[in-house]
Amino acid sequence: MATYDFDLGVIGGGAAGLTISAGASQLGAKTLLVEKEKALGGDCLHYGCVPSKTLIRTARAYHEMKHAAKFGLPQVDVQPVDFRDVARRIRSVIDIIQQHDSVERFCSLGARVEFGQPEFIDEHTIRLNSETFSARTWTVATGSSPAIPPFEGIDSVSYLTNKDIFYLDKLPGSMIILGGGPIAIEMAQAFNRLGTRVTVVQRSAQILSKEDRDLADAVMEQLRGEGVLFALGSTVVAVAEKEGAKEVTLKNSQGEKQKIEAETLLVATGRKPNVEGLGLENAGVSYSSRGIEVDSRLRTNRKHIFAAGDITGRYQFTHAAGYEGGIVVSNAIFHLPRKADYTFLPWCTYTSPELASIGLNEKRAAAAGIAYSVWTEEFRNNDRSLAEGEETGRIKMLLDEKEKVIGVQILGPHGGDLLSEWVAVLNGKVKLSTLAGAVHPYPTLGEINKRVAGSFLSGKIFSDTVKKGLKLFFNFKGRACEESGK
Repeated sequence: MATYDFDLGVIGGGAAGLTISAGASQLGAKTLLVEKEKALGGDCLHYGCVPSKTLIRTARAYHEMKHAAKFGLPQVDVQPVDFRDVARRIRSVIDIIQQHDSVERFCSLGARVEFGQPEFIDEHTIRLNSETFSARTWTVATGSSPAIPPFEGIDSVSYLTNKDIFYLDKLPGSMIILGGGPIAIEMAQAFNRLGTRVTVVQRSAQILSKEDRDLADAVMEQLRGEGVLFALGSTVVAVAEKEGAKEVTLKNSQGEKQKIEAETLLVATGRKPNVEGLGLENAGVSYSSRGIEVDSRLRTNRKHIFAAGDITGRYQFTHAAGYEGGIVVSNAIFHLPRKADYTFLPWCTYTSPELASIGLNEKRAAAAGIAYSVWTEEFRNNDRSLAEGEETGRIKMLLDEKEKVIGVQILGPHGGDLLSEWVAVLNGKVKLSTLAGAVHPYPTLGEINKRVAGSFLSGKIFSDTVKKGLKLFFNFKGRACEESGK
């Protein structure tokens, strides 16, 4: 029987890799964790979720200072932003979280951590820093990187990605953002609020293209009202740098060309899996430009080699990577045939208002040929939302023909947090009557969840059939007041 240096080897120190390493080592598996960067935490901690949400919070505070009169306060004469101070705050938050993702912590759990660029030399062994390490089972969790389209002139232009946008020495006076996805839209609003003049260029006619058009458009109108400019349905023809300014040539759907300029260019046009340099061919692992191919148990075509997180090209969310890490632990350590189920995977775009979703939206339900009904409630009818000065947005609940909830979208303040109740409801198979009958504290934004469930049930409870039955059994006399004019 073959012997190996480790029971489990994990390549990649992001959300998936850390989850797997922590779980496996605590269960007694001799675990090796390899990370090519100088610190653990992955893209989310250093260039993604953590710095972006820290920046968004700073921008929101600055925005509210500039609009103090909205809350009945004296108008404040705010000073211009020194982005070095903003960057320092971002680094301070990262440093605190980094302690949880430290080598010392993982060593205390029993995992060995090594840094460097690994390469498979066969299906059980990697070469790392002139050494070789073998493991019975491997997991590849190397994440993804910004995908840079081959625009004409892009190689001769200095541009930003999520790798450097959070660590600038100064706030740009103007910025062109290529892309209309979550990262692009979050950064557009944040930098605009801090004082940058922002133009978003999107190839399609809708930002946040995976979302329903009505909700995505509501987000766009909010940003547009704050001063963000949009060039939708526009294809990038070429980019150039002239006297320090970035010039982008666009072509719209009618074939008309225009040129726009800005001090800074942010490319946020998608992600690509980090498969280069891993020697996957030497291990016999199948992959493509979309990522490593895996089955429902996250196994590659080599059943002792798993893949999790962005590298699979499935769902590029930190929480999805963490979930997949748990799937790998179940299969690789417990040897239980646990399959990944993304039916009720939630996600959120952290604009103001936030746009959160779980399950199917109208766009995906229609594409799947599923008949559905939509129930909505507006945040302008929520007392806490009015008190907070947050009136934009709504909740949408989709029911199938059997009146089962198949998806929920929330556009509103703290939409991501509000969605958590639906995570429990849908995964726990909680009935709508239970949600509608549960007592929610008043006044809270969370009441909107109870209310949308109640709006569906009220049509059944207060129906003519029920009223006729009650009149028959209890001799109720009906209305006590008639509206004027009727």
